Amino acid sequence: MINDIVQYVQTTFTATPYLPLFIALAIGYAVGSIKFGTFKLGGVAGSLLAGVFVSLACPTGFAIDGGTKNFLFSIFIFAVGYESGPEFFRSLGKKTLKEVALAVTLAVTALATVVGVAKIFDLGKGLAAGVASGGLTQSAIMGVSTDALTKYGLDSADLAKQTANVGVGYAVTYIFGTIGAIIVCAIILPKFMGKGLNDAAIEEEAKNHSAIAFEPGQSYALNNLIGRIYKVTTDSLGTVKDALAKSEQTVTLEKIKRAGKYIDITDDLKLEQDDLILIVGTRDAIVDLAANLGVESYKDAEMNLVMQTQEIVVDKNTTLKELNDQINQEILHGVYLIDVSRMGAKLSLDKNIELKSGDVLKVYGSQSDVDKAIKAIGKGIKASNVTDMCFLALACVLGILIGLLTLKVGGIPLSLGSGGGVLLAGLFFGWLKGKNAAISGSMPGPALQFMKDIGLAGFVAAVGLNSGLQAFVTIREQGFSILFAGLIVTFIPLLITMVVGKYILRYDNSSIFAGALSGSRSANPAFGQVLTVSGNGVPTIPFAVTYALANVFLTILGPLIVAFC
Repeated sequence: MINDIVQYVQTTFTATPYLPLFIALAIGYAVGSIKFGTFKLGGVAGSLLAGVFVSLACPTGFAIDGGTKNFLFSIFIFAVGYESGPEFFRSLGKKTLKEVALAVTLAVTALATVVGVAKIFDLGKGLAAGVASGGLTQSAIMGVSTDALTKYGLDSADLAKQTANVGVGYAVTYIFGTIGAIIVCAIILPKFMGKGLNDAAIEEEAKNHSAIAFEPGQSYALNNLIGRIYKVTTDSLGTVKDALAKSEQTVTLEKIKRAGKYIDITDDLKLEQDDLILIVGTRDAIVDLAANLGVESYKDAEMNLVMQTQEIVVDKNTTLKELNDQINQEILHGVYLIDVSRMGAKLSLDKNIELKSGDVLKVYGSQSDVDKAIKAIGKGIKASNVTDMCFLALACVLGILIGLLTLKVGGIPLSLGSGGGVLLAGLFFGWLKGKNAAISGSMPGPALQFMKDIGLAGFVAAVGLNSGLQAFVTIREQGFSILFAGLIVTFIPLLITMVVGKYILRYDNSSIFAGALSGSRSANPAFGQVLTVSGNGVPTIPFAVTYALANVFLTILGPLIVAFC
């Protein structure tokens, strides 16, 4: 009976390899959500471990092909790049020197560590390259190392053995290399820095935006812009213009109901006793004006008015004051400016601030007034919850093509790979959308979040399913020396670089530092966990810089390891 069940499971899993993938995701997220005191494994690491253990159900192995893994990782890394594109390009320059130094530090310490453990454990060239590839979770090292082995005049039998050992070392150490990077970047580093990732990320976001950084679902209890209905109790208010002039701030009168009928609003219209009026403005302005208007009314639902929040792209260089004056002259009731942004970064609402063509204003008002504001300011951005698949697919195509390019320096082939290529494409397309907000390319926040979640978790689950059984078999046959070597290669460069980053490079924000460190190790699952714990995009920019560098620096290590071991 039990044998029949096992046989059925193995046959089913082999015939439908995506079934165990989804099982690993379900188990991984369930286990990853369990808290052990203050520690929580998280969905990414949980999915990797679940993939490893699910793989034991099928001794013949799984067929999660490389194309599936590349697709999952591509949509993850595109979403990461797209979100951070505008700020990434703004940050290039002297600000990124720390990230360059951090990536170089990790690569140099990684090379020294691999060469050292290869001598201590007598690994040989093949196993040393495999341990480096797995322990540093940089698969590209496998390819360049295998090619480098052919240049050392080894006989065919020795070459075959060393080449096979590259795969063995990678299979044994990759899983622990992935988990180790998560432990260092998401758990050890925050304790070393003395502040949690979430707290540090919230502080940084609030500092950059000069406002409170809300968690999902949070908002102020009191909205700043409000509407109120009043019943006029006197004939002495004068005209609409006179009544509103008593407030030092902008207040608009949107509706008037007299004797049961709505009447048109003009500046010189005289307000009469018992008129019902709907006014809109800032809370402070309406509170100051309320005592002069009459009694607030709550009974007439027909007096309500649908208001619109709209983003508009400025089509000319001007100042905020000039633009606001133009709007007030052309629109009787007016619209309210909520915020101004440039390339995704919020700007001060100082009236003297200079606006550039391409800046985005967020305004609030009635639909008719907002339509007039669009004509006065520039071009409205159509709100959409539909993902522009053409934009997404073109970015991935461009990125994959970039990743196929290979540059040989001194006989060493250098390539970003599809992951690095799609990251760069995502950064560029995100920058392009930020600079030209009115163009197509809608990428709703929830859609980007889904791409990040399913892309990364699916990728690591597939890795666990494909390599998990081989890792157990190899450990049983080869002993634990390879595993120990991999653990050293995983932890030592990260820990040394962490110390250098804090005391020499002077990183002072744990969320930013964790993003930079995970990128320096091209540790995508670790970055995913850092991003999840941080709760916002603060770690993304340093990760984007160091990840691109690490794909080059760590790949170069392959031929160097073969040469020195």
